[in-house]
Amino acid sequence: MIKKLKTPLTDKDIESLRAGDIVLITGTIYTARDAAHQRLVELIKEGKDLPFDAKNAIIYYTGPAPKKPGRVIGPCGPTSSYRMDPYSPTLMKEGVRVMIGKGDRSEEFYKALIDQKAVYLQATGGAATLISESVKNVTLIAYPELGAEAVYKFDVEEFKAIVTNDSIGGNLPKENRKKYQK
Repeated sequence: MIKKLKTPLTDKDIESLRAGDIVLITGTIYTARDAAHQRLVELIKEGKDLPFDAKNAIIYYTGPAPKKPGRVIGPCGPTSSYRMDPYSPTLMKEGVRVMIGKGDRSEEFYKALIDQKAVYLQATGGAATLISESVKNVTLIAYPELGAEAVYKFDVEEFKAIVTNDSIGGNLPKENRKKYQK
């Protein structure tokens, strides 16, 4: 099923998503990779504000490539998500409810998804240029010294991803493995 979502997402939006759903997101997505995640968690531990509102926020694990003339961004495909696992539960406790990347996650991450009623989406690896077409505006919001790994705000239109892990324990890769092993 294809679901069109507009940010800011509501709890109802997030809780309605099921493993296997295809989503088209329009609105705001924040980017952060492992170096930025580490800094964000340090801010939380120090009792400081994050550089964006975490309530029902979406974080996309990407490091955009340099843009070409006439483009707002270069290719921006997903990066391997497991590197964010040590930080994701803390960010979910702060309100982040949707994370987008590629690849499998740790058992601790999956437990935190259910505990915090969050979801994990995957974007198509190898489609960085295609993904960049959904990005309509980019704003650097934190850690410019990290370059492509800084925190950016993306304004997106119909950013396509698939729900691989939902807030009630649905796990698309696990379900598919069972289906094809029969």
